[in-house]
Amino acid sequence: MRTLAFTAALCALCVLAPGATATPDKSRLVVGGSPYGPVLYDGRGFALYAFTRDPRGRSSCRGACARAWPPDLVQGVARAGSGVRQSLIATTRRADGSKQVTYAGRPLYYYVGDRRAGQILCQNVSEFGGLWLVVRASGAPVR
Repeated sequence: MRTLAFTAALCALCVLAPGATATPDKSRLVVGGSPYGPVLYDGRGFALYAFTRDPRGRSSCRGACARAWPPDLVQGVARAGSGVRQSLIATTRRADGSKQVTYAGRPLYYYVGDRRAGQILCQNVSEFGGLWLVVRASGAPVR
């Protein structure tokens, strides 16, 4: 019975990235550990990326790019969680009218291949004319 309880507790920990909350909230940004040091995740534990081709505060990723790198969209307001500065969080309007979260002026994205919390499968990858990089709590991309 003790082994079953331990296994259940371990599985629960594997689902969340470090810094994520027990109640997943996509609109919350948190800082958690990674092989690249502390980086941004959403409240569900999914890594967030910046695109070096984006001009400050605007997204240039559309069409096939946005299918591979879905933008971090919010209905209301994105909120700061553990390790994140609320003053660095904002949004930008996309061409379709949706609101994309920005951090330190950089639009944030997910990678479609990151299928579970804590995965970072496309760090420092060149696609669609720029590099895709995870983001530090300071807002600086990890190079």
